Amino acid sequence: MKLDILAIAVHPDDVELGCSGTLLMEKMHGKRTGVVDLTRGELGTRGSAELRAKEAAAAAAILQLDVRENLDMADGFFRNDEEHQRSLIRVIRKYRPEIVLANALADRHPDHGRAGNLIADACFLSGLRKIETVDVDGTAQSFWRPKYVFHFIQDRYTHPSFVYDVSEVFDRKLESIRAYSSQFHSNAYDKEEPQTYISTPGFLESIIGRHQMFGKMIGVPYAEGFVTEKTLGIGDFDSLVRFDT
Repeated sequence: MKLDILAIAVHPDDVELGCSGTLLMEKMHGKRTGVVDLTRGELGTRGSAELRAKEAAAAAAILQLDVRENLDMADGFFRNDEEHQRSLIRVIRKYRPEIVLANALADRHPDHGRAGNLIADACFLSGLRKIETVDVDGTAQSFWRPKYVFHFIQDRYTHPSFVYDVSEVFDRKLESIRAYSSQFHSNAYDKEEPQTYISTPGFLESIIGRHQMFGKMIGVPYAEGFVTEKTLGIGDFDSLVRFDT
């Protein structure tokens, strides 16, 4: 299955927090979308890998994804090395996305930055024809390089290269985040487990505030921010989206 947009992130719930509004908007525009989670988030203080898999499936339904899969890398201990790059190259060549949305290149959680760099490197290497990979049936894969890799902004603030208006779908974005009741504040989750940085009510309030701030930059209620290392070009000024301010 060829995808238009593929979001790749290290933990189930990273995509929901960082770029699920963009995935929802692109889905509304008729694009094929998918998510690849690198790990199962098994080192998380709350919940379990099995529970997070169920929560990820529920979130995938909310986001109307065409595909979601997990590469089962080791949470906390994966590396940006040849083994992990090849694993990710096989997925990129499998789905042949035009655009990849990825973890931040540096962040509070060390997994985020390490994953962001792993994804960026794998996207580049996937375009080299002399790197040989095969699919699950043993068939040789063709080389493929996404046109763009955009890194969503996570806990640590980074000034965005551009922002994407997600006002129309922001309620559904929040619904996809709340699907992870084990991770974020929820009255429905009643397990006796420690409170964490992200399970407090204030954390979700900060997420909403961040999206409002990005929205304010372009005169809309809510937006998601992205960083690109590749310069974006336009063919004419009609390519620019115009917002009333």
